[in-house]
Amino acid sequence: MTAVNPYAADLAQIPVHRHEVELAGSTTAYWVYGEADAETTIVAVHGFRGEHHGLEPVVAQLPGFRVISPDLPGFGETAPLPGRRHDLDAYAQWLTEFVAAVAPGAVVLGHSFGSIVASAAVARGLATPKLILINPIGAPALEGPRGILTRLAVFYYDAGAKLPTRIGEALLRNPLIVRVMSLAMVKTKDAAIRRFVHDQHDTYFSRFADRDTLRDAFVTSVSHDVREAASAIAQPTLLVAAEKDDITPLSAQVTLRDRFPDAELEVIPRVGHLIHYETPREAASAIRRFLRPSGADTR
Repeated sequence: MTAVNPYAADLAQIPVHRHEVELAGSTTAYWVYGEADAETTIVAVHGFRGEHHGLEPVVAQLPGFRVISPDLPGFGETAPLPGRRHDLDAYAQWLTEFVAAVAPGAVVLGHSFGSIVASAAVARGLATPKLILINPIGAPALEGPRGILTRLAVFYYDAGAKLPTRIGEALLRNPLIVRVMSLAMVKTKDAAIRRFVHDQHDTYFSRFADRDTLRDAFVTSVSHDVREAASAIAQPTLLVAAEKDDITPLSAQVTLRDRFPDAELEVIPRVGHLIHYETPREAASAIRRFLRPSGADTR
């Protein structure tokens, strides 16, 4: 049984349309939320093993904005990049081309793994007036509060890539392992939201194209972090961090903020690495304040 989406009513008030664009020899699927004449457009990049659906709870809290949310290459409905390793260079180049083709001048937003991709692209020249990073990866994942679990994940993805194809694919898509991942990240005590989070992961966490692309993306996610790009980003940047993030501790987020020439840090209490699912209203409030500092936020 599909869990009730606690943000469905708000999301239903926002028009959404699916589109495709040809980039780097592949077809990128993306969704446009909001009106074409909105004052501000945001390009939102989802996290590892996710797809555009994951950011919909935040989108639901941003009426009046136009949000463009693609599926990353190799995930959801976007095909892998042919003939390329899915490393940080490939993802950053893809995002730069995507924004140039679909929404030049848009604000860029990245969540988790998307924060690594977005910050790398902006540091390398992607033109954007402002950058927003939700649950930014601000330190090496192997050194985070759950470094041991990250090392187990390295073994898991490596095994999934090396085992015979049928066995490896089954391991990587195993619903029990997906649920363990979900339980490790969720912090809320709200039973309805917990059911929603687990249902989202059950539904979308295994919609990757193939195990090679998944392995490449995972290696990229644990081999890089936002620190690498921070000093080269001149644009005003908002970091929306979680008090209980098990991947990047709050102390590392403070250090990360100081690496940027112009950044502010918004800390959301009592939440971990799933801000987009558990506290999307608080994240959206921070985004509105950042993008409309004159006080246009009426919610």
